[in-house]
Amino acid sequence: MAQQLGLNLPGKTALGRHDFLVAPSNALAVALIDSWPHWQAGKLVLTGPPSSGKTHLTHVWASGSHATVIPATDVLDTDVPHLASGPVAVEDVTDVAGDHATETALFHLHNLVLANGHSLLFTGRTTLPAWPLILPDLKSRLQGAAVAELAPPDDSLLSAVLAKQFNDFQIMPKPDVIPYLVGHMDRSFAAARRIVEDLNRESLARKKPITRPMAAQVLDKPL
Repeated sequence: MAQQLGLNLPGKTALGRHDFLVAPSNALAVALIDSWPHWQAGKLVLTGPPSSGKTHLTHVWASGSHATVIPATDVLDTDVPHLASGPVAVEDVTDVAGDHATETALFHLHNLVLANGHSLLFTGRTTLPAWPLILPDLKSRLQGAAVAELAPPDDSLLSAVLAKQFNDFQIMPKPDVIPYLVGHMDRSFAAARRIVEDLNRESLARKKPITRPMAAQVLDKPL
C-alpha cells in the first residue's frame, strides 16, 4: 500500500455541526449552542482557551441563526445599527478589553441587537469574571448572559482533535503517532494544531510519511 505524505496545502478546517467533537469538556457548551433560540435574555457568552473550539461553535450557531460573525477588533469601524439588524456573534471580546471606545461600541451593539429582538453571542479566552472590561455598563450586561465554558481536553478528545487536524491537512499518520502525541504533548488544542502543522511540514521536507520517530523529533522528546 502506498504511504501517504502530507500535502503542501493550508489546512481546511471543517466548521459544520457534525464536525464538532463532543466530549465531557465541551458538552455543556454544545448543549447551550444547540438550545438557541431559548437563551437566557437572548444572549450567550462562550469562553475557552485558544483553539478550544470557540470559533467552530460560533460558526455552527451563526449557520443556524443566520448571524453575522465579527471580530471584536472590527466593531468600532462598523455601522453598529446596521449590524444590529440581525443576530450577531462577536469573537474575542477579551482582545479589546480596556479599550473604552470599543467597549462603548459593544455596549451599544448589545442593546440594539436585543432591542431588535435578535440574539447575541460574545466569545473570549478567559472565564467571564476574568474579562478585564472597564465599562461598568457593559460588564453588568454580560453578567446577565448564560455562560458556556470550554475546558481543556481529556485523552479521548485530544486524540479525536489530532485526528481531525490531520484530516484537515488530508494526511494520515502511522497508527501509533496519535497515542504517542497525546502522551507527550502540551494538553491544549492550540498545541495540537501547531504540532500537526509542524509534522506536515516535516513530512513534506523529508518526503516521508509521519511516523512515531518523526513525532518524537518534532516534539524533541525521547521515544
